[in-house]
Amino acid sequence: MGELKVQKFPEKMADFSVDFAHPNRSLVQGYFEEWVWVNGDRRSFLTYIPENLEYCRPCLIVAIPSGKEGTEYAQESGLKKLADEEKLFLFLLESAPSGWEYGGQDADYMNAVYSAVQSRDYYVTMQDNIFACGIGDGAAIAHQAVQKMTSEWSGLFSFGRIEANLRESGECLAGNAEQNGVELHIEAAKCQVPVWMWLDDSKDSCNREALSYWKEQNHVTGEPLKGQGADWIWMPSPVHNRTQVNEAQISQVRVTLGSGKADFESLSKIWAYIGMARRHRGFAGKNLRYFRDPVVSGAVLQERVFEGMNRLWYEYVPESCGTDQKWPLVVVMHGRGGTAESFFDISAMAQVAEARRFLVVFPQAGIHQQKPDGLKNVLYWNGSYAGRPVNDVGFIRSMVEDVSARLPVDPKRIYACGQSSGGIMADVLSDSAGDLFAACGCWSGMYHPRKVHRTYEKTEAVVPVLFLCGEKDRFCMSEEADTEFPFSLIPELRKDIVEKIEHCHLDKNHVQTWTTWPVTWYSYPNRQGIPLLTVGIVSDMAHANYPEESWITYDQFFSQFAKDEEGNLCYRGEKVFI
Repeated sequence: MGELKVQKFPEKMADFSVDFAHPNRSLVQGYFEEWVWVNGDRRSFLTYIPENLEYCRPCLIVAIPSGKEGTEYAQESGLKKLADEEKLFLFLLESAPSGWEYGGQDADYMNAVYSAVQSRDYYVTMQDNIFACGIGDGAAIAHQAVQKMTSEWSGLFSFGRIEANLRESGECLAGNAEQNGVELHIEAAKCQVPVWMWLDDSKDSCNREALSYWKEQNHVTGEPLKGQGADWIWMPSPVHNRTQVNEAQISQVRVTLGSGKADFESLSKIWAYIGMARRHRGFAGKNLRYFRDPVVSGAVLQERVFEGMNRLWYEYVPESCGTDQKWPLVVVMHGRGGTAESFFDISAMAQVAEARRFLVVFPQAGIHQQKPDGLKNVLYWNGSYAGRPVNDVGFIRSMVEDVSARLPVDPKRIYACGQSSGGIMADVLSDSAGDLFAACGCWSGMYHPRKVHRTYEKTEAVVPVLFLCGEKDRFCMSEEADTEFPFSLIPELRKDIVEKIEHCHLDKNHVQTWTTWPVTWYSYPNRQGIPLLTVGIVSDMAHANYPEESWITYDQFFSQFAKDEEGNLCYRGEKVFI
């Protein structure tokens, strides 16, 4: 029973060593006790981290039957085996001694755990792939939690009777559910969500109300289908508005009639469907999409040791890009705590590459220690480990050199873009690698002196920069009006904008403004009318990335710039004069 021992996370995660062959691997494994505060009460939950689990894997948060102990139930139910085989973070919620409470308190408990597991104190997860599960009398808790924060959860499944009437609780639980400590403001909007219920009695009144509620929520139509372990499958209708994207009808409502008891076989059947959903951040909310695995989608994983650390990237070559000519190359970089795998999916740049015919690579950042006693291996561009800065500029140069030696890369058309920390990295490359890149796109991040842990020499070359961020992005936008610019950035980013204007000899008072919803544009052209600096503010968006940014960045910006044979910057074939 040694594997069932519940541990406490160490106060100093910095005491653990990083395996540089697997820098993205969790530093600890096993069962751990964690705590959240819910309406003034301290509630515990169990965290299970399988052996050799890598960060950013999907998270499963489970309200287990009342009276059950977490570690033992994880064993007997098959939850632990599912986490081990599917490589999941598993979080187990136990009821109070009196049982589960259906007035909203325990739903808040589950949603508080949703927020807590993103703290990056002991491990790293993502907001895009967190799923709710309830078993036995815990089923209603999972349903109510998702009712209250539908737009956050990627999927919901349950076993057993729904002990609460969702129709009655839906109204009282609805509304905003502000959760502190997460990068994206939680709106708790009602929207579609994949649901699978294993019911022992389809005629029970609460079960019927739950089924009716989710069918209405997901806009299902027609007669149910059958298959993949489900007795009924209702397909959703598409929802077309600015806050909801339901890709490929993923938000189905599924029902299986049976004992309502969880076991590994039933859990595996459900996960094969539910686990493919992702709740991606975007403007005005989160969008529901199928996960796109890079390798399954045709990308090739490359790994190299660079300065003692194993580094990796995915490279994607569209079938239409043959070896008979050279093609543009776009370097796409994920944000803090993300991975190359996750950003291949989130950015949708591979789809742009397929349509516009260019090569694209998705590198993975080096590691960073965010707190003196905290994790040493949060993936972060230009980070620092044990007091030593990580040479990510050198790694990117090395990667581009490697890719260019094997693939038909046009050296005159190489571009870099990224989100958040990746946006900062793109900006660093615009300053330090102007000999290599023809243009850079910064999404939700630009150079910030306190967030770049290495000093780089700036090149004299002028690299056009596109900066895109959300109007509600608290990491980029200032709440105070700017007297000189038509947009308000935090002081560090504002200073960077001023320096770019001066470096490119632009006039900050000469700005071209227009709107193509949801983006308001501010372009600063040089004397030739060439937009060397463009700022785009995305309506309603917080600190996030949405796929349209990839299309915008390539079509409206990257594709316009290239270098000539002498290395001079050109815009639509015209040489740029500074």
